[in-house]
Amino acid sequence: MINDQPFVDLRKYDQSWFDRGRPAWYILLWWLVQAIAFPLTPQPLNILRCALLRLFGARIGKGVLIRPTARFTYPWKVTIGNYSWIGDNVVLYSLDQIHIGEHCVISQKSYLCTGSHDIQDPAFGLKTASITIENGAWVAADCFVGSGVQIGANAVIGARSSVFSNMPSGQVCWGSPCRPKTVRIKLDPPTTP
Repeated sequence: MINDQPFVDLRKYDQSWFDRGRPAWYILLWWLVQAIAFPLTPQPLNILRCALLRLFGARIGKGVLIRPTARFTYPWKVTIGNYSWIGDNVVLYSLDQIHIGEHCVISQKSYLCTGSHDIQDPAFGLKTASITIENGAWVAADCFVGSGVQIGANAVIGARSSVFSNMPSGQVCWGSPCRPKTVRIKLDPPTTP
């Protein structure tokens, strides 16, 4: 197998058509800010991290919590709704748009990946598609969410799942590949006597 001819010729790879959304100097400036400022901000200084993301074009709602080790490739392609949480070591690989609704949780070490490659293309062409996570959804620890995926409102994606297709609203889903398993039941808050 090691001596077989490769199906791709990476010398032909060309992403000159790809629009990063900002000039190269701006992207470099963002990468420096993220590499230095984010990890150095103490956990309680969430307001500073949200302000930096907004300064670089991210649309961040009120009450959003972002851990210092979270990573954003291109923040100007990211929208996060009110009161959502982004956990430690989460990667938002935002070659395309990433939309996260309100009251969502993206738990630690999850990877939202809007980019891939065309395996039928000898030049290994880049492909991108947006990711949407609707209101109230929880993506548990160490999940992979692929490009073009939509996770429905109030869905739960179980830990270490790999999500390659859309997941329905109000479902608890898990596995690799991730599949809906059961209905998520809404419990009413306890009443006080």
